[in-house]
Amino acid sequence: EVQLVESGGGLVQAGGSLRLSCAASGFIDEVYGDYCIGWFRQAPGKEREGISCISTTDGTTYYRDDMKARFTISRDNAKNTVYLQIDGLKPEDTAVYYCTAGPTITLVYGEQFELDSEYWGQGTQVTVSS
Repeated sequence: EVQLVESGGGLVQAGGSLRLSCAASGFIDEVYGDYCIGWFRQAPGKEREGISCISTTDGTTYYRDDMKARFTISRDNAKNTVYLQIDGLKPEDTAVYYCTAGPTITLVYGEQFELDSEYWGQGTQVTVSS
């Protein structure tokens, strides 16, 4: 069974940084092909929006254009963990951040960021105070 478990959220002041973690398990046994593991977020009253993902095969990273400046995705293969570093946090970054995974071939990115996600984590809350 594929599982994605997020951690690292919390309350931070504007201008601060956070590193979110997504521990992934079950991929070797259940997933075939290149998947992109990454992050979406959903703010109160808003639609869920994509941020970034990283290929399970070769580590290629993908971002929504307007997320490149302050968001950095990375992975630690030994720990089966994907990270999202967020710098220069703003109150508008307040949201639940979800880890997700889907076939990289379904990814559409650029001004938008869409992925046919097959797996989702439960989410971790990030709250940025002004």
